[in-house]
Amino acid sequence: MPDASAANPSHAGRPYVALVAPVYNEEECIEEFVREADRELAKLGRDYEIVCVDDGSKDRSQQILLGLKREFPCLRVVALEGNHGQSAAFDAGIQFARAEIIVLIDADLQNDPADIGKLLAALEKQNAACACGCRANRKDTWMRKFQSKIANTVRIWITKDAIKDTGCSLKAFRADVLKRCKLYRGMHRFLTTLIRMEGGTVVEVDVNHRPRHKGTPKYGSGLGRTFTALRDALAVRWMQKRYLLYKAKEL
Repeated sequence: MPDASAANPSHAGRPYVALVAPVYNEEECIEEFVREADRELAKLGRDYEIVCVDDGSKDRSQQILLGLKREFPCLRVVALEGNHGQSAAFDAGIQFARAEIIVLIDADLQNDPADIGKLLAALEKQNAACACGCRANRKDTWMRKFQSKIANTVRIWITKDAIKDTGCSLKAFRADVLKRCKLYRGMHRFLTTLIRMEGGTVVEVDVNHRPRHKGTPKYGSGLGRTFTALRDALAVRWMQKRYLLYKAKEL
């Protein structure tokens, strides 16, 4: 369990928004990501922090992030001991984040930080627990889109959660609800379902999606990833049927 109480002395007080991004061998684009994310967050006019979680990178990602801390006091760098996968990196960032609202995003520049404001507006306007990004015009290969379509169709059938694009990492959450969700390996894809299991409401927001210009996907591709997601969907269905959600008071 991470030491989530560790404060960043250069960014005192509780920020309103925390942007959480897993980082695994992203030396080609991590500096550009931090600069763009900081620029877009500054437009919101609210206190914020950027929590980058190094998932055991074997390149210079961690060194670049540590160097950027001098220029960006809002940047916090969390390091996992070894490579544990995207779900673990997201979970560590969630636990370290100190903000009221937590936004998840990929650090590969395919998610557009300019959409963060749109997610926050939807979250606040509809008083939702989660605003889930839906990639309106995906810039992936036809095979990756085909695999996602199959996985989403079967996921919806199994979990009865009709979110159109659960594979989009760009999502905003109310921290008090998100931190109650227990993640297991691969479960970050089912966060909307887990939020609903906690009694929270979820809204969908169309967001931009950009082609990847630097580096290559680091968190899996191909049919193996699809079958893993389907297996995880069955696990979530089991959890849905046995989940305890009730209210009680002492009389």
